[in-house]
Amino acid sequence: MLRTLEAGFVRTCITSPPYFGLRDYGHDGQIGLEQTPDDYVAELVEVFREVRRVLSDDGTLWLNLGDSYAAARGGTHQPAETLAGGTGGFTDEGERVNRGRLDGYNPTRNAAAIGLKHKDLIGIPWRVAFALQQDGWYLRSDIIWHKPNPMPESVTDRPTKSHEYLFLLTKSPRYYYDHEAIKEPSVTNVEGQSIRFGGSKYGDSDDPKHATKSGNVYVDSGLRNRRDVWTIATKPFKGAHFAVMPEALVEPCVLAGSAEGDTVLDPFTGSGTVAVVALKHRRNFVGTELNPEYVSIAEARIATVEPRML
Repeated sequence: MLRTLEAGFVRTCITSPPYFGLRDYGHDGQIGLEQTPDDYVAELVEVFREVRRVLSDDGTLWLNLGDSYAAARGGTHQPAETLAGGTGGFTDEGERVNRGRLDGYNPTRNAAAIGLKHKDLIGIPWRVAFALQQDGWYLRSDIIWHKPNPMPESVTDRPTKSHEYLFLLTKSPRYYYDHEAIKEPSVTNVEGQSIRFGGSKYGDSDDPKHATKSGNVYVDSGLRNRRDVWTIATKPFKGAHFAVMPEALVEPCVLAGSAEGDTVLDPFTGSGTVAVVALKHRRNFVGTELNPEYVSIAEARIATVEPRML
């Protein structure tokens, strides 16, 4: 479907592909059940090569990926980190989040078959990021999505996983990025107080000695540039047995990566969270989705969206 889209008409792509070895979605052509990490990475490189074609020259890609572990004989029920763990790793319907991979054997994470050792962290997010970089993308930032409510784990020989990666990649070295739209509250400075660019505080903002080389006085707004660790809680989505991206994770990507009237793309639409957030902020949306059940869920959510009044 991406090949049917016009080149250059999308301003930003925000997406979370199926994680490696996590679920069997029951559809031919699905991504995520490749036999090796290399095969999985190659599939995503091909997809995002087409995404790069449909992006404007100043376009951005915001890519969320979780990791997973290898195990002897593939006999592990440890899932890849999921977007929403439900309660205790179960959905509202009482199903495990990694439903469909509970047959006691997961060939995609069989350590010996994929050239790893039992208990190795596979490193999927960085494998994909480096492959995209090699394919021509600019890798600009590795944002840490810190989850204050991660999926519980019973492991006793490593820390419980409580983060995922959100990579910012770009088509060109210069690109659209509205840093003002996603600024966060300043921790140390006070609104209206004059400060030096190095961060040291000063008093009267009208004092000439606080001027910059250009003659301007920098007055703190009480805000600062957004940092690259985002603390956002996961939220189960009632009505779907699969994990969904929190709207709070998508919103800064939409605001920084596009302006009103721009088009936002999600080639792995799922339940339609990116569409919902984009439309709320008066952007256009285009997406693709393999699973008819998820398409129905996304269409139902999209139908309820009302753009926010400014």
